[in-house]
Amino acid sequence: MTALAPIRLSSRVRKNQGVLVVAVLLVILLIFGAFISDRFRTTSNILNIFEQSTGLALVSLGQTLAILTGGIDLSVGSMISLLSTLTSGLIAGKVSMVPPVAIGILLLGLLIGICNGLLIIWLRVHPLIVTLGMSAVLQGIVLLYSLGPAGSVPPSFNFLAYGKVLGLPIGAVFILVLFLLVALFLRYARLGRYIYAVGDDEVGARLMGLPRARVMLTVYGFSGFCCGLAAIYLTSRFSVGQPYTGLNYTLASITPVVVGGTLLSGGKGGVFGTLLGVYLISLLNNVLNFMDVSMHYQLIAQGLIVIAAVSVYVEKKKRV
Repeated sequence: MTALAPIRLSSRVRKNQGVLVVAVLLVILLIFGAFISDRFRTTSNILNIFEQSTGLALVSLGQTLAILTGGIDLSVGSMISLLSTLTSGLIAGKVSMVPPVAIGILLLGLLIGICNGLLIIWLRVHPLIVTLGMSAVLQGIVLLYSLGPAGSVPPSFNFLAYGKVLGLPIGAVFILVLFLLVALFLRYARLGRYIYAVGDDEVGARLMGLPRARVMLTVYGFSGFCCGLAAIYLTSRFSVGQPYTGLNYTLASITPVVVGGTLLSGGKGGVFGTLLGVYLISLLNNVLNFMDVSMHYQLIAQGLIVIAAVSVYVEKKKRV
């Protein structure tokens, strides 16, 4: 019994290697940030990192489930732009419009995601092609609706982005609860296990009679719903929606997923690694801001991180 313990421990370490690497990098970044600037160590800056990471965490959560099935959702950036612009455009500064518009935006995001899932099922093509085409469609629609910032939101709407619960940003608390619920769903719900099965071996899952169609509709519908949440949060944060709000979120949402150990080929990974990846990217951007590094270089850094992470995990999969 005792002889098996080190083997089990070693297996568990290998299984969570991506998460452990991200955790170590987080610690290194925290130490480095504290070294380069006294302001980095302030409570306000740490809370600001949590606030800034909320939108990315929301869209990356939906992206994680899509990638776990061996797919990907490239429509998230355009979807956020459309939903964010519609949010402020339809609210138009009226408090009474906030509840119906918020509910409508979440349902619209869910519907667009389900449309992605249906097209993937009916056309039998890779999700990359379907969601790339959907991205172009959605970006065209939002530009037809508005070429610039649309509408406005009442001051009370900003509470979603800047309000506090027990001293913590509302968004950060919501993210922790939502990620925990999704992690429990993936671990204990039958449909959650099907998501892993479809990503690990789609042909085998089909031969076993697993409901691939239901999995795809659930995963891409949830991704669209998360985009709706992100759009509402970003509109609250910036007080207005505009056609290019989600411009950088397509690449940005993939980065934490692959950095957190979820394989692009599907079937392996989880939302906890994604959450750590979100905090790693947000912390990195924060450190680079203190170093006066341009946003353009920050995007380059994200791209290089994706390439490095994918190369490591692909090589790791070949060795297994």
